[in-house]
Amino acid sequence: MSNAVHNIAQQYVDDEKFSGIEWKIETAGQTHTSGACGYARAAQQTEIPPQAIYRIYSMTKPLVSVLAIMLIERGKLHLYDTVASFDHRFKSMQVLFPNGLQEQAKTLITVEQLLTHQAGFSYDFLLGCPIAAYYRAHEISADGHRDLDQMMALLSELPLAFHPGDDWRYSVATDVLAHVLERATNRRIDDLLKSYIFDPLAMQETSFCLSDSQLSRLMTVYGSQKLHQLPLLSPCEHVLKEQDPHQSYPTQSPNFRRGGLGLYSTLSDYSHFVRMLLNGKSREGEVLLSPTSLKMMHGNRIPVHNLPLRIGATPLLGYGWNLSGRVMINTSLALSPHATVNEFGWAGAASTFFWVDPDKQITGVIMTQFIGSNYLLADDMKTAFYADL
Repeated sequence: MSNAVHNIAQQYVDDEKFSGIEWKIETAGQTHTSGACGYARAAQQTEIPPQAIYRIYSMTKPLVSVLAIMLIERGKLHLYDTVASFDHRFKSMQVLFPNGLQEQAKTLITVEQLLTHQAGFSYDFLLGCPIAAYYRAHEISADGHRDLDQMMALLSELPLAFHPGDDWRYSVATDVLAHVLERATNRRIDDLLKSYIFDPLAMQETSFCLSDSQLSRLMTVYGSQKLHQLPLLSPCEHVLKEQDPHQSYPTQSPNFRRGGLGLYSTLSDYSHFVRMLLNGKSREGEVLLSPTSLKMMHGNRIPVHNLPLRIGATPLLGYGWNLSGRVMINTSLALSPHATVNEFGWAGAASTFFWVDPDKQITGVIMTQFIGSNYLLADDMKTAFYADL
């Protein structure tokens, strides 16, 4: 393997576009290329520590989604179960349309719709969504010190953006899913993740709450954009400006837990999880997900008339959405030369990224910390890797 991937990462650091970058790409569970370049904190040129810790933002979602599939496999809940059956506050949701009309939701929200972002919820930062303004006003994403159940109390009172099942919109649906999992098991989501995923995969550095000894290994977050503020009409300048996301993403709050964001993790830990998604097994051979559950998880569930998926200005061309994240279903529409059918994965708001290429048995994890990046770091690193194969 040449240094192509390293060279791409190093160039981004040299150009002061990112402070520090780590990566690990594996083939059939064996490391193909891994490395690190840059700094934990650019201004002081602090070295990236061993087992550096990252805020992984929305890369929390696949972990919670996979946990849900594990619980479905064990009979704790079903894809067709309604949210209202676990929490009656969601039984009479209203839908607010862009033209100002409001009506009662025609159907109850299901677990499957939470997993596939077809439930009707939204996010604070979605441009053009009338529901986003309500989320910002109630600090749905901004207040990380609010308990998960308190967050649900607010969401159950706010309107949906569309009738459940009618459309696709990236949203707080996975936070609601975490709440459903807690109600279904009478256990906290952090405890469930530890029992079903973190402990079996030896993910000892992954949690919602950092210990005192972990704080010194926490990577600095950069960017000018705040996720919970009014969305920007045009990209802001890409500069290494330090952020303090403590209010929305606390480091040591014992009650902080979500489904759609909130976890801290390391490159090594998250690579353990991504590797498991190839065959459902830990490195020691323990089965966490059966082959049938993996197959069920992988398939696209978004109808053609709701494609292409869109979060920001750029559509996710060629991608559908399965029970854990995006999945490539049409490479003829893809914008990257390395796109392969069935490739799946997701990313985090601070530019963390992972992918699984099941046909080639390739997994990759890229870690950095920049919110609102104007550069497709992960795409460039993936392209360099596949070009080298």
